[in-house]
Amino acid sequence: MSDKLKIVPSHWVLIIALLASAFACYLLVAPYMNSIVMAFIISLLMFPIHQWFEKKLPNHPNVSSLLSCIVLTFIIVIPLMFVFTAIVQQGSLFSQNAYQWVTHGGIQTIFEHPFVVKALSLANTYLPFDEIRPEDIAQKIAQFATSFGTNLVGVSAKILGDATNFLMSFFLMLFVLFFLLRDHDKIISAIRHILPLSRSQEDKLLDEIEKVSKSAVMGSFLTAIAQGFAGGIGMWLAGFPGLFWGTMMGFASFIPVVGTALIWIPAALYLFLIGDITWAIFLTVWSVAIVGSIDNVLRPLLMQGSAGMNTLMIFFSLLGGIHLFGLIGLIYGPLIFAITMVLFNMYEEEFKDFLDKQDNS
Repeated sequence: MSDKLKIVPSHWVLIIALLASAFACYLLVAPYMNSIVMAFIISLLMFPIHQWFEKKLPNHPNVSSLLSCIVLTFIIVIPLMFVFTAIVQQGSLFSQNAYQWVTHGGIQTIFEHPFVVKALSLANTYLPFDEIRPEDIAQKIAQFATSFGTNLVGVSAKILGDATNFLMSFFLMLFVLFFLLRDHDKIISAIRHILPLSRSQEDKLLDEIEKVSKSAVMGSFLTAIAQGFAGGIGMWLAGFPGLFWGTMMGFASFIPVVGTALIWIPAALYLFLIGDITWAIFLTVWSVAIVGSIDNVLRPLLMQGSAGMNTLMIFFSLLGGIHLFGLIGLIYGPLIFAITMVLFNMYEEEFKDFLDKQDNS
């Protein structure tokens, strides 16, 4: 008897109906897809902790999953509350100091610096723009310094206003995470049963999804935390509010190509222009040698080995992921690339004889 599957017309009806209903189900859960995906990713990261609880409470799967969710809540929510409060305080203080510096002649001191005078002269001579006048730049900077605090308070109020949506998404993620942790084995068994692949192919596909999901989170978010921490120390030593600018550098690290340079280059330039040459050099060296090396070493190290993806592929997966999906694209992009690479490898193995024959023909 042949082991090949024979598709009859009734099977096509069933397959089409199944695809249509699956698409309808997707439309129903699409607004909550990010929470579901994050629950899946976090379940992979939390699984070692959950296994420890399972060993301690072998006959209480619900309690084990609940404890894992509680631990995650304390890990995420409480630190975020302290960090957010400190950011608002330091940001407001920075805004006040910047406004006082601008209104008390600090900006005029910078424009009298020989380097700035020469740069403006060259720009007005060779660039095809209207004349750049120090007075206009000073006025814009003063307006920015004045509005920075107000904008920061406005952003903070908006964040607090969106707290309800954040809490709903967070608790929805916890709800999904609870069942993913509790029913992990059942879910994996169901996926294996449904996939029309061999056991080795299923193992390869599922293992790669798990590996890339972990590496995407570790590679992107841990790198951002490490760069923000190191950058905050450097900014604090140079005389800036460390927590505020460290957080800004952490967020800037998600921006491809530019990254943390978006923060430390203007800061180092400011120190140079006000005469703090030593601290300007220190901040530049620190940012290039310490903060930059974290991005160049830690991110590729954490994301290496994923489906044979090289640095160039990882770069475009992150860049395209952010462009299409936003911040969550840092996970979606590498995951899509990795699954494609695994499927391509399966294709090569499945049709190896045919491909070799075509190469020799």
